[in-house]
Amino acid sequence: MIKYDDDKILIELEKLNGWEFKEDVIEKDFIFKNFKEAMTSMMRIGFEAEALNHHPIWTNVYNKLNIRLRTFIADGITERDFALARKIDELIDLKQEI
Repeated sequence: MIKYDDDKILIELEKLNGWEFKEDVIEKDFIFKNFKEAMTSMMRIGFEAEALNHHPIWTNVYNKLNIRLRTFIADGITERDFALARKIDELIDLKQEI
């Protein structure tokens, strides 16, 4: 697994919507209509994260969800983080269209 340097991370972030690079993680905040929608989204993300064997660092307070991604075995950001970020965005977009 190849750890991305800062330049590569910034290039990859340009391909995503709303993700930021902070404190050696990529992260994004999501706001939902209510707690139920936030939890439903967390469950969907959880299944995908398990399938990818790559798990987010996240916090949830009522309708707010903060997701932070980092590949610990590489001690930084890798393609695995961006793959999960893309999948998360896809799942959230699908949920909001329903």
